[in-house]
Amino acid sequence: MKFDRIPWVIAGPCSAESERQVISTAREIAESPHVKVFRAGVWKPRTRPDTFEGIGKVGLEWLKAVKAETSLLTTTEVANAQHVELCLDNNVDILWIGARTTVNPFLVQEIANALKGIDVPVLVKNPINAELGLWLGAIERLYHAGIRKLAAIHRGFSTYVQMAYRNHPNWQIPIELKRLLPNLPLICDPSHIGGHRDFIEPISQTALDLGIQGLMIETHIEPDRALSDSKQQITPKVLIELLDRLRARHTAITDKQVKRKIAHLRAEISHTDSQIIQDLADRMRWVEEIGKLKQQHGISVLQINRWESLLKDHMARARQLGLEAEFIKEVFELIHAQAVKRQL
Repeated sequence: MKFDRIPWVIAGPCSAESERQVISTAREIAESPHVKVFRAGVWKPRTRPDTFEGIGKVGLEWLKAVKAETSLLTTTEVANAQHVELCLDNNVDILWIGARTTVNPFLVQEIANALKGIDVPVLVKNPINAELGLWLGAIERLYHAGIRKLAAIHRGFSTYVQMAYRNHPNWQIPIELKRLLPNLPLICDPSHIGGHRDFIEPISQTALDLGIQGLMIETHIEPDRALSDSKQQITPKVLIELLDRLRARHTAITDKQVKRKIAHLRAEISHTDSQIIQDLADRMRWVEEIGKLKQQHGISVLQINRWESLLKDHMARARQLGLEAEFIKEVFELIHAQAVKRQL
């Protein structure tokens, strides 16, 4: 899959609810040159029963009508082999595998088997939990089935921690996926990360700033009346205005002067990184010496009062230097865990 415009956008309602809703939404979003694909969920994997779980296969006929009228490509979510068969029979252009399916290797393999020998693009959303291995595994299963038109969708990760967003972005995970699979197109789903329409634009801009070139944005002609995820959907008008405000960044550095300045600064960073590694090595040597003394004199490895005092001092020093205290806390928690391990 290649992106001919940045951002390259998939848009449409969370769920296909009626033919009028689907066609009306598609007509309006087709006015944006950024929107290339129309999305609508036909089968909805809901957390609890007795809620709207999708219109079913009749929605696939509505997707056909969308393509006939607007020339937009179409996509919907599949969760099993039966869904795949119905989508292929109804000429759906792109399939996507949702977060609740990516987490299950059995279902992913079932879908991969159903797609063997079929040249159709497949988008793979990250699993609900923050585990890169499951995401990679789903992509690999599809690749081993002969599917080459693959892309990944970053939709955030569930967390029990209270936060403003519905799902934690954990940007380092899609960044690591991109490092491991540099040729794999990456799409961000700001609707599911944010969980509220007010967060869609800033999350989209962050994604573009990180070099993610595709977006999947839930769009509905009457979002407040949507049968699923109403708070995180926007109108086509708002979508078009939002896309016009977003600014994509270049991945290549073409200005020679800027390139030289960045090269100099990167050299300074590399020097600092080397010093950090050397300092950590020195620190661990002192840790091991302390560990020997503790062992000789029957002193417990973990000295909780010392650790709490040290962490408090480090966080205070971080604030003085303009660093985020929570960041320093996480860094030193890793260092401390390694120090304890060295003394055991």
